[in-house]
Amino acid sequence: MGSDEDQRSRGFVPIGVFFLFGATMAAYGSVTLLKPGAVLDGLWALNKPGHAQLASLGKAAGLGFVALSALLCATFIGWFRRRYWGWLLGTMIVAINAAGYLVNLTRGEHWKRAAGVAIAGLLLIYMTRPRVRRYFSAKMK
Repeated sequence: MGSDEDQRSRGFVPIGVFFLFGATMAAYGSVTLLKPGAVLDGLWALNKPGHAQLASLGKAAGLGFVALSALLCATFIGWFRRRYWGWLLGTMIVAINAAGYLVNLTRGEHWKRAAGVAIAGLLLIYMTRPRVRRYFSAKMK
């Protein structure tokens, strides 16, 4: 049996998959915002107000989603390769997401945003646990 540093914790794979899912959804968002009116627009029915707000920003929103997708894809790769930068990018993305939910708590949909803060907060607590951090730093040795 390997050392504590070599044993991944249970949340490692689900969090990595979460980054891949985020990259996929951001890529979807970028395509639908850069090429509106395509058959892919159907999923926006789940969040019509969000789509309207993003569409009002024009192509800039789509380009922002391209950048976000690339960043999440890099995070996914770094996470599964156990690179310190993958861990760092992941924790920064989740922290920024939590901060965004905190700021948006003042704008309505309090339960939804409070849930976002709670989930992101729990992810951050998990991701910054010493055992998880050691799992990434062990790869550098």
